[in-house]
Amino acid sequence: MTRTEYPWLLPSAMADPELPGDQGRRARRTVRDWVVDITAFLCAAAIGAAAAGAIDADRTTPDGVVFIDSLIGAAACCALWTRRRWPVGLAVTLTLLSIVEPVAAGALLVALFSVAVHRPFRPVAAVGVLALAVAPVQPYLRPDPATSFLASTVVGMLLVLLVLSWGMVVRSRRQLVVTLRERARRAEAEAGLRAEQAQRLAREAIAREMHDVLAHRLTLLSVHAGALEFRPDAPPAEVGRAAGVIRDSAHEALQDLREIIGVLRSPGDGDNGDGNRPQPTLATLDALIAESRLAGMEVILDNRVADPVTAPGATGRTVYRIAQEGLTNARKHAPGTEVTITVTGGPGDGLTIEVRNPAPVEPFERVPGSGQGLIGLTERATLAGGRLDHGPEPDGGFVVRAWLPWSS
Repeated sequence: MTRTEYPWLLPSAMADPELPGDQGRRARRTVRDWVVDITAFLCAAAIGAAAAGAIDADRTTPDGVVFIDSLIGAAACCALWTRRRWPVGLAVTLTLLSIVEPVAAGALLVALFSVAVHRPFRPVAAVGVLALAVAPVQPYLRPDPATSFLASTVVGMLLVLLVLSWGMVVRSRRQLVVTLRERARRAEAEAGLRAEQAQRLAREAIAREMHDVLAHRLTLLSVHAGALEFRPDAPPAEVGRAAGVIRDSAHEALQDLREIIGVLRSPGDGDNGDGNRPQPTLATLDALIAESRLAGMEVILDNRVADPVTAPGATGRTVYRIAQEGLTNARKHAPGTEVTITVTGGPGDGLTIEVRNPAPVEPFERVPGSGQGLIGLTERATLAGGRLDHGPEPDGGFVVRAWLPWSS
């Protein structure tokens, strides 16, 4: 909820973001406040003038008393300009003054209304009790010849209760509006936080996807480029094969990068478009193994899943990424060794994948790694509802083992 386009039409308590009047600080009057204050002053002056006219009509009242009543009534009306700053003090003062001064009745009603609007229930109740207690005193000390004592007392009490109730209703409505505004502001802030969190999660997912996809391709590039560098006298056939692997890996890496950038630019979620290739699944695991074998790796695949095509897409994609990361790590940290990939399971039992390689037996140039791939795989498996373990074996090899759910 945004702030109103015309704040000068609101009371200062509602134009301000805080709750009305509870802090005891002086709020700057809006145009509406000036209009209300002038109207309240005129109404109080009119009621006071009517009371002064009734007193003047009584021939038994001395002229000096009428003059003093008029001065006190005018001062009471002028004191109403402080009702926003000191509502309780003004109401108590006018309540006590009204005991002996009927001309201050209009100013008293405005002051009681101000207390009910700008202060919580406890001070309002205290001032209300005081006003009700003194309501019978004024007609007793200065009775109106045209009205009985009982009628004056009942009318006075009803007017006190009326203005207090009206003021509390106005305060409740203002507090409701301010509360709704604060809720809307909090909802906007929470929506912004949720959007930021969703963006952060999307960035993390894209970062994991980029690592899983590109690390495999770039490792092939690094290994074969290093082989060409350290074996310049290799036979032309071997050089040509390595160059072909480098060219194909670079092309595949470029295609994968274009896919990820396309996802970032796509306005919709899950709309692959015509130019995007299908996502890897468990059924495409054989193609990954064939690609690694073509690059010169020794890979043994033991896929015991009866029908890989029926595996859930997300689960099969996670299995593919685990196998891809395991091959990438073996190529970087144990080149020349035989990698064994075992996939077992089925509906109701889940899928288990194990990527195992022995320790390297020949010296090799180590490729730097950050370990982020295994961390990303662990998060991916956890998000899929499974688990992943990895670590060295007693014989110096390394194993990555994961279990993923497959509902029946």
